[in-house]
Amino acid sequence: MSFRIGSGIDFHQLVEGRDLWIGGILIPHTKGALGHSDADVLLHAICDALLGALALGDIGLHFPNTDEKYRDIDSKILLKHCMDLIKEKGYDVVNIDATLTLQEPKIKPYVAKMQETIAGICAITVADVSVKATTTEDMGFVGREEGLVAYATVLLRKA
Repeated sequence: MSFRIGSGIDFHQLVEGRDLWIGGILIPHTKGALGHSDADVLLHAICDALLGALALGDIGLHFPNTDEKYRDIDSKILLKHCMDLIKEKGYDVVNIDATLTLQEPKIKPYVAKMQETIAGICAITVADVSVKATTTEDMGFVGREEGLVAYATVLLRKA
């Protein structure tokens, strides 16, 4: 059996006047993530981890922010496309481990729905999707609520 590991990271600024999408879930907050798409930092990190595991480039290569067809696109569509590429190469996802770094809002009430959403798209069980969060203890751009960061690691198995 052949296994591949991939890691991904994504950053987005937080600004007023935008929705905050994290893990495919709309989260009520006074600020939202700035980006060409819906700026879902968690799904973007997972996409990069999936693509990286099979050396398929990164999210910017597949969904350039210079292409208007991706403006405000739902990142669940991007994740589904990445999964299609993984399947085409003959791999399945074993598990996903992700960490969000943000000061506010607290995401604990939304984690189960994020896990369900990600598991559904990636054709794995909820138990195979870990979503955690941490703050930066009020330090740096995350601590000042100027932005947020997501890290993701995926394990793939040859089908």
